[in-house]
Amino acid sequence: MNKRLSTALSAIVLLAFAGCAATPEPAPPAPAPAPAPAPRSLPTPPPPPAAAPAPKAEKVTTASTVNFDFDRYVIRPDTRSKLDDLVGKLRNVNLEVVIAVGHADRLGSDAYNMKLSVRRADSVKAYLVSKGIAASRIYTEGKGERQPIKDCKGSGKTKELIACLEPNRRVETEAVGSVTK
Repeated sequence: MNKRLSTALSAIVLLAFAGCAATPEPAPPAPAPAPAPAPRSLPTPPPPPAAAPAPKAEKVTTASTVNFDFDRYVIRPDTRSKLDDLVGKLRNVNLEVVIAVGHADRLGSDAYNMKLSVRRADSVKAYLVSKGIAASRIYTEGKGERQPIKDCKGSGKTKELIACLEPNRRVETEAVGSVTK
């Protein structure tokens, strides 16, 4: 039995040595990856074309004066052409505001002339709105008899005095806007 044991032991030792010899060596390290190719330089894009200069807005102001008959606020047929010219000038304008200021002559009471001057300005506004101008762009006010442009001698309501004071019975209209050039 000793012999068998000794043979078995010898076989185990041999197998152990054989197993050690059969153990593979560690694998060599993997080769380093190939270097990444150098980035290709892209051609420089051409500069963008020169932009056209931005359009400039130019301020526009235009004015018109319309006269009225004595004690009236209806626009006379012979003065409508002045307002039509004003509307024509505003066709290509980016309109900011139209200011219509009514005036009266010195004949009559201050209170009456103030109301009359407001009615005159309102009649010009109504006319401009009828021609396509936005009502929200038109501002009106009355000055009564406070800003005459012509001084006439005399008193009473004579034909001569009424004719002389006609320039004071007016609505001065100014329109402000801009055009792109």
